[in-house]
Amino acid sequence: MAEYQTYTYEEAFEASLAYFGGDELVTRVWLEKYVKKNSDGQIIELSPANRLGSIVGELANDVAEQRKLQAPASWRPEVTEVRPRELECDVVRFQNNKEKWVAFVGLLNGYPYEIFTGLQDDDEGILLPKAVTKGKIIKQTNEDGTRRYDFQFENKRGYKTTVEGLSEKFNPEYWNYAKLISGVLRYRMPIEHVIKLVSSLQLQSENINTWKVGVERALKKYIPGNTDDDELKNEE
Repeated sequence: MAEYQTYTYEEAFEASLAYFGGDELVTRVWLEKYVKKNSDGQIIELSPANRLGSIVGELANDVAEQRKLQAPASWRPEVTEVRPRELECDVVRFQNNKEKWVAFVGLLNGYPYEIFTGLQDDDEGILLPKAVTKGKIIKQTNEDGTRRYDFQFENKRGYKTTVEGLSEKFNPEYWNYAKLISGVLRYRMPIEHVIKLVSSLQLQSENINTWKVGVERALKKYIPGNTDDDELKNEE
């Protein structure tokens, strides 16, 4: 049987605390519930750097519950149990490896709530007028009970155009990862931490890693106090 190096709680706490940007609550939840241990209960994982992608949604849920328990009685979370039918949306364009990409970032009270991303073209993605930077993401229910998400925007004359089925426009693998990231956003994990989690995802495909970099760039726009727009300008 293979033997693993073991770490003290203090060693793992210090390494994980640095990984989570100094957030002690997230660090404690990680160490108490998710960190790997051997049969003797000793910690064998110094930090979440190589494994966090597979459990990020569960961790976010647990941290959200802990924050509720620790908050004053008058505090109410901004997260809603039921997603509003319509969400305001930012359209963020970016370019990676000469490919043009687009991200639709749904906003709830001005905070990123969900994200849809993919190539910006007619054949394998979606093509929008360059002037479109905002719109709405509308949750629809099909006749068979399945759900889809549409994007709606107004042109310069005020006429509305609806792009149906964002989930059908993009690569299914992008869609699945985007659902995971959206789940984290809905629990108000700080944007800096969400970006770090996205960065930590261990992805095999070069195309998916290109997508991952684009998601990080799209989310940087929402870091409080961020004034560096060089990477966030819409690509022509």
